[in-house]
Amino acid sequence: MKKIFVFAFLISSLLTAFSQEVPTSSQVGALKLPDTIAQVVAPFEMPKLVKPEFPDRTINIESVGAKQNKLCTNIIQKEINRLSSKGGGTVVVPAGQWLTGRLILKSNVNLHLEKDAELHFSGDIKDCLPVVFTRNEGIELYSLGAFIYANGATNIALTGQGKLVGPSRDCEIFKKQMEGVVIEKYISTPVEKRIFDGKDGKLVFLPMFFAPMNCKNVLVEGVTFEKTLFWNVVPQYCENVIIRGITVNSVGIFRSDGIDIDSSKNILIEYCTLDCGDDCFTLKSGRCEDGLRVNKPSENIIIRYCLAKRGGGSVTCGSETAGMIRNMYVHDCVFDGTKNGILFKTRRNRGGGGENLYYERIRLNIPGPAIKWDMLGSREYVGELADRLPVRSITPLTPSYKNIFMKDIIIENCDKFIRAIGIPETKISNVVIENCNVSSKALVEISDVDGFIVKNTQIKTKNSAMNIAGANNIIWDNVKITTKD
Repeated sequence: MKKIFVFAFLISSLLTAFSQEVPTSSQVGALKLPDTIAQVVAPFEMPKLVKPEFPDRTINIESVGAKQNKLCTNIIQKEINRLSSKGGGTVVVPAGQWLTGRLILKSNVNLHLEKDAELHFSGDIKDCLPVVFTRNEGIELYSLGAFIYANGATNIALTGQGKLVGPSRDCEIFKKQMEGVVIEKYISTPVEKRIFDGKDGKLVFLPMFFAPMNCKNVLVEGVTFEKTLFWNVVPQYCENVIIRGITVNSVGIFRSDGIDIDSSKNILIEYCTLDCGDDCFTLKSGRCEDGLRVNKPSENIIIRYCLAKRGGGSVTCGSETAGMIRNMYVHDCVFDGTKNGILFKTRRNRGGGGENLYYERIRLNIPGPAIKWDMLGSREYVGELADRLPVRSITPLTPSYKNIFMKDIIIENCDKFIRAIGIPETKISNVVIENCNVSSKALVEISDVDGFIVKNTQIKTKNSAMNIAGANNIIWDNVKITTKD
């Protein structure tokens, strides 16, 4: 494959000037949560989001018979249902350790965990039944759903300074999980027949921690999530969602994403601290034919003043992209220790893609690539579609990424500045990266892009080699590269 190099280096001294100060880790995250929500300013039209308000009715679960370390699912659920039927209010979990099965939030109810309250969830399948409508890795089905679930509710909240704790990994749910199967296998079966309830030898799909579906006006504020079995906070098909000041601790747990926005719109995520076993902030919109059938994008998303520690990726778009990911603005964040930095994933059979994605004033300190596109995947999951060549025909399942803009980025340490692996038939297009200070071991690896600009940037690297294939219109403008020992 002929390699095309179109770039210009500035040999003279270059000092990158940032339009505003890039924050440090001590300036962002849950410990810096303010009382009020500041005005949202975005490079696209964004509706004003306000916290849901609740009637002045409060029930403390201890006052209605709940006892510590004894299963109190029925007591808590009864009060949620009762308050909702009366117009709403707040169910309070006081300090102490409380054991419950799955809870279902209802309209106009706030589940509030006071300081030193710990809500521990049962790992027995029976405590998460009956099955509910849910979506797992982009495919609709019926299974356990989430430890805190909702469907079709309006004005719901999960708040407080308390902690939600998942069951141990030797629990029944974990032992009977569906694994080792590519989930696309179930697309040919009607949704109503995709039932995984753990009965009669059947397996289950792992429950998420908090996953409202088809809900409007959702607030998650202040709480801590620990020891999840799967993804943590996952709004699905939701609208008007505020997630602020939460902490996620799931390091060492496979597939334990922090926050996944799944086919939802009008989202504000701010002042969160995520320390995860998988991707931290993630955007998804459905998988393969099932995602195209649903056809709901994730759009109008703000992520600001957040801290990501360990995890697979800091901010990850994909790999489920069928309904499109668009209009996302990530700014004033610090990503300190995730395997990958700004990450874009999809596959030839996933459909959709991402567009109009903005990143500004970001600080990165990571062991892997700072900015990465992975659009081919591996043969383990998609077979020969992971092979770059031959060029395939474009179909409704061919994804693309375009219109991506980054500026004012400090990369204190990374393995590689840019690794962009596109798809030959739908090349990564219209990418602009500017005003960067970079310290990296290696420089760039790029294939299958069309329109890729890096400008006003200084780079210190141990290896200045560039590997570029199948690329057009690559421009390096006003860039200084210094080789370091």
